[in-house]
Amino acid sequence: QVQLVESGGGFMHSGGSLRLSCAASKSISTAYSMGWYRQAPGNQRERVATIITGGTTKYADSVNGRFTISSDNAVNTVYLQMNSLKPEDTAVYYCNFKEPTTYYNYWGQGTQVTVSS
Repeated sequence: QVQLVESGGGFMHSGGSLRLSCAASKSISTAYSMGWYRQAPGNQRERVATIITGGTTKYADSVNGRFTISSDNAVNTVYLQMNSLKPEDTAVYYCNFKEPTTYYNYWGQGTQVTVSS
């Protein structure tokens, strides 16, 4: 069992920046990958950014160049730095821990990000 606690969401004007944090109850170095997903009202949950253990990162086209995912294994925390925010970035952001071998997914409770125009 893995508990994930997100923080750092909030309200921001277009063009601003926010940094999300996700603290895991288990060593994140044991994960296959860690990631951030988001879900806007009426939409399906979508992948924003992932970091595979070892350092490879992947981004959704919509955030590439604006968002950066990083991790700190010493404190079992994953971050999402979000710059040049746009109103279409408004969503609940969820942290994800993917188990190796089984690829079972653990999810955090989500943190709301709202960007006004």
